[in-house]
Amino acid sequence: MTAERLSIGYVPLTDAAAFIVAQELGFAAEEGLDLNLIRLSSWAQSRDLLGAGSIEAAHQLVPMPIAQTLGLGPPLPQVDLLMIVAHGGQAVAVSNDLARRMRADGFGFDFVHAGAAGAALRAASGGRLRVGVPFPFSTQAEVVWHWLAASGFDIRSGAVEVHTVPPPRMAQTLAAGEVDAYCVGEPWASMAVETGAGALLLPARAIWAGAPEKGLVMRRDIAEADPDRTGRLMRALWRAGRWLDQPDNRGTAAELICRPDYLNLQPEVAERGLQGRFLISGQGEARQVPEFISFHEGAATFPWKSVAALFAERMALQHGLDPQAAMRRAMTCFRTDLYRQHLRAAGADLPGASAKIEGALRAPNPVASEKGEMILRPDAFFDGRVFEPPFADS
Repeated sequence: MTAERLSIGYVPLTDAAAFIVAQELGFAAEEGLDLNLIRLSSWAQSRDLLGAGSIEAAHQLVPMPIAQTLGLGPPLPQVDLLMIVAHGGQAVAVSNDLARRMRADGFGFDFVHAGAAGAALRAASGGRLRVGVPFPFSTQAEVVWHWLAASGFDIRSGAVEVHTVPPPRMAQTLAAGEVDAYCVGEPWASMAVETGAGALLLPARAIWAGAPEKGLVMRRDIAEADPDRTGRLMRALWRAGRWLDQPDNRGTAAELICRPDYLNLQPEVAERGLQGRFLISGQGEARQVPEFISFHEGAATFPWKSVAALFAERMALQHGLDPQAAMRRAMTCFRTDLYRQHLRAAGADLPGASAKIEGALRAPNPVASEKGEMILRPDAFFDGRVFEPPFADS
């Protein structure tokens, strides 16, 4: 039987691994699919091609479908996030000049403590900072705004400028002096060190341990018009994520995603993020970050409606929208119903609720599930922030 061709847009990042692995290792073929993976240059291109129907699905930043749902983008058909495909995987890089000043002030770049790193950055920068993020509506933007505000930066006065920079251009922009720092997914964070443009300051998970990074996003009409195909794609990605979260497979994954058709990089660069073993400076300083990126374990793929509400609240406050209405609306585009429908048959354990208190877990925690009990991954914010949706998850 001929496999059904499905065009999917992706931006070249380590967290696109589930799509690449699904195609290259046959998880898609087992579901009767042939994934035509189309490399894109920006997140705006991903949004526009998906909206136009030029691609059937996309690897996208988790906040993007929320922004579209709230009308914070061009008028396009409704899109939904069907599942998370990567948690974490982001890091903050700073310019060589800032790194030198921070070291002169006695900061040791421990790559662990977000509060200390934020205080040192504020002192070295004089409280004024230009930061690159990959898109205005991104997990990186959420992480940066929260971290800098909690670290004493006056973000309301214009002292912090946030610039949109495509991920592959981040290190180049830092080297050119167009930004002082950036937050981006691997391998483009490590490229600051690889190219000599700067140093790594902090993994984003030190700021928010449960930061969901990318998701499978589809137009609602396309996802619902052919539920069988939608389910087959979700199952292929879920199985690819399960394979990726087996530690012995990470080296092979680096080889696959770095092929010329995909990231087109030396595998050892991508392997740093996959293995959580980093060089943070040109002097060869090494740091380890356990579970820097996750694709499956700890209910990593479940599209919690509370995450949608968390992102929506900040968007609403920044753009003059009613927060309550925005949160309620955003929760509708995280399709826990389709996740339960299509992944139950694949053997996925499913949480008993579709929303939770975000930021409450500092350690793995057991909760009720359809199979009895499941372990949720830590999701704490460095400053103790917690977020609880103001209404039921239904």
